[in-house]
Parts: sequence; C-alpha cells; structure tokens
Amino acid sequence: MPDSLWTALALLLILEGLLPFAAPKLWREGFRHLTELTDGQLRFIGMTSIGIGLVALYLL
Repeated sequence: MPDSLWTALALLLILEGLLPFAAPKLWREGFRHLTELTDGQLRFIGMTSIGIGLVALYLL
C-alpha cells in the first residue's frame, strides 16, 4: 500500500509538471484565470475532480 501511494504521488507530480514545462505561457494564463474564479466555482471544480477520481479509482 505505501508503495502504491508513493507511486501515485510521483505520477501526479509528473503530470502536474508537464504543462508548465511544455507550455509555460499557456500554464501561466490558465493559472491567472483560475485565480479570478469565485470560491463557489473553485469548489465545483474541486468536487468534480474528486468525483472523476473516485469513479476512475472504482473502475480500476
């Protein structure tokens, strides 16, 4: 179990680093847009991400 957790964390860091590495300008503009969203919009994005992750985890 701990090995799987570390593997998942490593994969998350790799995926999170791809866009800033490949297209820093696009990443910066996207991040700037995120900072302009309301709290409710950010919560909805977070809830949607959690839901998709749970469904994907269940299917795997």
